[in-house]
Amino acid sequence: RRRKKNLSCALRQAARPCNLHKQLEDNQIKIHRSATLLHHSAKQNDPFMNGEFPNRKTYARKHHTQSGNRSSHVDVDIAHLKTWIGKTESRTDLLAPFPANALSATLDRDDPEFTDGTGLPPMWHLVYCLPVARISKLGYDGHPAKGGFLPPVPLPRRMWAGGRFTFNHALKIGSKVTRTARVLDVSHKAGRSGSLVFVTARFDFSDQHGLAMSEERDIVYRQPQKSAVPGDAPQTLPKQAPANPAWERTIHPDPVLLFRYSALTFNGHRIHYDQPFATTQEGYPGLIVHGPLLATLLVDLVRRERPNGAIKTFTFRAVAPLFDTNDFAVCGTPSPDGKTIRLWARGHDGTLAMEATATLA
Repeated sequence: RRRKKNLSCALRQAARPCNLHKQLEDNQIKIHRSATLLHHSAKQNDPFMNGEFPNRKTYARKHHTQSGNRSSHVDVDIAHLKTWIGKTESRTDLLAPFPANALSATLDRDDPEFTDGTGLPPMWHLVYCLPVARISKLGYDGHPAKGGFLPPVPLPRRMWAGGRFTFNHALKIGSKVTRTARVLDVSHKAGRSGSLVFVTARFDFSDQHGLAMSEERDIVYRQPQKSAVPGDAPQTLPKQAPANPAWERTIHPDPVLLFRYSALTFNGHRIHYDQPFATTQEGYPGLIVHGPLLATLLVDLVRRERPNGAIKTFTFRAVAPLFDTNDFAVCGTPSPDGKTIRLWARGHDGTLAMEATATLA
């Protein structure tokens, strides 16, 4: 009996590997059949596998072009948008020292600490009296949704195209300042890239001594690029920057600099700090340097070269974007009498990114 029992156990153990092997074969057959069905289904629906597009970049180009063509048919009701002309907005702020000290560090300056009574340098008003939008009221790009103070332009891209500033007296830390904004004009034009809408707004900053400074801001709205493939944007002949500046300073626009300025100005626009959004959604080669940051750096160059000069007026016009992918330079050349200073920002390849003029009192 013992021998028969041992033999029976031995036969059962010998059969186990065979049964296990058979189970494995059955499972492999089922997996293979499922994979074959999925492959045929994917091939019918995937434009890269069925031969419609040779590669994913071609697909992205055509897909975004189709999307861009749809957006190109957006109607701009300029008569409705013009009803925003004359709209006003006012907000008051107590000028705390922290934003000024943080901006000084962001610009890599060795300033004495800003305390109550310290005057703000020109352009530093941009970190005060800021509109505060709830997170639920933001658009897909991080900007506040349209239709509040500014008109609801149905074009997705917006940029600060230019500005004109007059400085009467310095705003001071610790003082109460009121910013009064007013929409001056709304216009519609057709450009090479499609529809363009220009909005001009005026911002007056007043303290206990009266009007301290005024600013006119030009904002342009436009259609998206017809391709979100990085480096695949329409090419135009770039304008070259002036040669042989009297003053020049190299700027390294790393993501930390751009993030800090976005935070200080409470600017949620994702093209300045969200690299995947800027490159894959907007089609840019990298993060975009803020237009007002460029303008501030140009004025900062004047302060470095003429520390005792008082800037009376400043105007600028954005020409081409700059990105965090390369260093750039802020440059300037004063007039023979030293009262007028021609300023510009130059890309790494010598192209003109921004041109400006400052006058001294």
